[in-house]
Amino acid sequence: MTNGKLPNLRIPGPVPLPDDVLEIVGSQMINHRGPEYADMLDRMTANLRTVFMTTNDVYFITASGTGAMETAVVNTISPGDKVLAISVGVFGERFREIAEAYGADVTKLEFELGHAADPEKVRETLKGMDDCKAVLFTHNESSTGVANPLEELCKVIHEESDALILVDAVSSAGGMAIAVDAWGIDVVATASQKSWIAPPGIAMVTFSKKAWEAYERSTTPKYYYDIQQYEDYLKIGQPPFTPCLPAMYAIEKSLESMVAEGIETVFERHHAVAEHTRDGARSLGLELLPDEKYASNTVTAIKLPDDIDGKEFLSRVRTEFNVILGGGQKSLTGKIFRIGHMGWVETAHIDEALEAAGRTLRVMRG
Repeated sequence: MTNGKLPNLRIPGPVPLPDDVLEIVGSQMINHRGPEYADMLDRMTANLRTVFMTTNDVYFITASGTGAMETAVVNTISPGDKVLAISVGVFGERFREIAEAYGADVTKLEFELGHAADPEKVRETLKGMDDCKAVLFTHNESSTGVANPLEELCKVIHEESDALILVDAVSSAGGMAIAVDAWGIDVVATASQKSWIAPPGIAMVTFSKKAWEAYERSTTPKYYYDIQQYEDYLKIGQPPFTPCLPAMYAIEKSLESMVAEGIETVFERHHAVAEHTRDGARSLGLELLPDEKYASNTVTAIKLPDDIDGKEFLSRVRTEFNVILGGGQKSLTGKIFRIGHMGWVETAHIDEALEAAGRTLRVMRG
C-alpha cells in the first residue's frame, strides 16, 4: 500500500476483489452440515453447470488449482496407463508431473514457449501411440499468455483415440468459453482465485460419464481427492470435508452474477479488455510473446526490451507506481512481464498498469 491506496494488483491471480465481494467474504460462518449450506451448494452446482455448458457432474473441493488437476488424474488414471501430456509452459509441465507422480506412462509433447499446441502434431503423436488412456493439457497457459485451441484439440483427440480429455482450465474457466458437452471434455479443473472473482481456496471440477467409467477401473490410491466422496456427500447437500466458506460465499455471488449477465456476455467482456491490453502494449512499442491468434483473454504476456533488467523493472513499477505486474517464470524470468485481466477488471485498471510500465521503461532506457 502506498499513501493509503491499495495496489493495482495485475498478476494473473489471485485477482483483486471489489468491495461487495469483500463484504461477502467477511460474512459469518455457517454450519456446513446444515440446511443453509445445502441450499447454497445446490444453487452453486446448477450455476456452475450453466457456465461450463454441461449436464455433467460438477464438484467444489477445498484446494488450490493444483488440487483440481490432481483430482483429474487420481480419479481417472491408473499406474502404467499410457498418457499424452501436451505442454506449452509451466502449468502444462505441472500437469505432466502430477501424472508421472501417480505412475502413468507419460508421452510428452512439448511446444516452444509462447506457441500454442499444434493440433496436427497432436494428431500425429496420437497415431503413434497404442491404447492412449488420457490426454491432458492446459487450456490457458498463464505463464506465457497463450490460449490453446481447445475445441480443435478436442476434435483431433476424439478423431484419433478413445482417450479421456483432461483439461487444466485454472486460468481460463469463467473468462473464456469452455463448452464441456459440445466439445466432449471429460474433466475440467479450475480454481476460485482467477476469473471467478473469489479468494483462493476452492477448486472446481467437471466429471463426465466416461470419466466415471475410468474411475471404476482406476487403481490409483486416493482419499482426499476421491471424487466418489464428493458425489456421495453432494447427494445430502454437504462437503465431505470442511470447506473454505469465505471462498464459497464469493463464488456463489460470482456464479449468480455471471448467469444473470449471460455467460456469452461475460466471455465477450473478457475479450474486450484483453484487446484493450494488447492494443495498449503495442502503443508502447512492445511486442506480445504469443502469436495474437492464440493470445489469452485473461492474461497478456509482453516481451521486455533486451536492454531492460526485468527484475528491476517489476520492482520500479511496484514501488514507484503501486502497480503489481506478473513476471516471467523459469526460462522467461526477466524477459517478459504479464498483465492479468480476469474477473473484476476495468479498462482504467489496465490503463494505469500500462502507463506505469511505459513510464518505467522510458526512465530505465534514459
